[in-house]
Amino acid sequence: MLAKFINQSHPGTNVTTIALYDYIASMKPLWQQVESFREAIRPIMKSAGDGVHLICFSQGGLICRGVLATLPTHNVHSLIFLSSPIAGQYGDSNYLKYFFPKFLKSRLYYFCYTTHGQKISICNYWNDPHQRERYLKSSNYLAPLNGEIEHANLTAWRDSFLRIETLVLIGGPDDGVITPWESSIFGFYDSNETVVEMEKQDWYLRDAFGLKTLNSKGAVVKCVVPGVHHTSWHSNLTVYQNCIDKWLT
Repeated sequence: MLAKFINQSHPGTNVTTIALYDYIASMKPLWQQVESFREAIRPIMKSAGDGVHLICFSQGGLICRGVLATLPTHNVHSLIFLSSPIAGQYGDSNYLKYFFPKFLKSRLYYFCYTTHGQKISICNYWNDPHQRERYLKSSNYLAPLNGEIEHANLTAWRDSFLRIETLVLIGGPDDGVITPWESSIFGFYDSNETVVEMEKQDWYLRDAFGLKTLNSKGAVVKCVVPGVHHTSWHSNLTVYQNCIDKWLT
């Protein structure tokens, strides 16, 4: 549906939908998925002399963050995160209960923050606000991307992120899956499970991965839409018209 919307409003635009790691395969570790998506995206970028736009839905937003971090010569103009848990996930959902039927959210860290747990995608961005020390010690994906821990690639990844011309963050309070839903606009819980907005997050204030710099240039756009469930974002014409269309030129 999203490709159809784009073709209708931007006829002649080359639209590629990448089918990788669907269904149960989406549970594979995110760095493994990033490697495959990067190799699929690289030739598309190479053939697009004027650059590309990336629309990344749900877990795909986290994959896109990894892809761009490790593609230092990317030519992405608009990076559009469509209801993606880009600041992490901490909440029960039907998806979580399907994959981890025996765990409550408050105890999932026992599994996620282990070597075996980090081999499952959901655990790569499981961000338990009550287990901060364990998260920082164990997270091999989200914490490094956020610059929450020091690592050798920090500067290179930040430089790559800053190549983006526009960052569009789309989400809403009725999503029903992303928890807190504000994670889709870079907000997240503190230790009291009170949502702290993007501009007050520690990694933002330190400009750890370049988000503050982008925002200071007016390059970060938030589009909050109520009444949209998680599985409907990419087929909702109103969302497309109000939050996506204008950034595809």
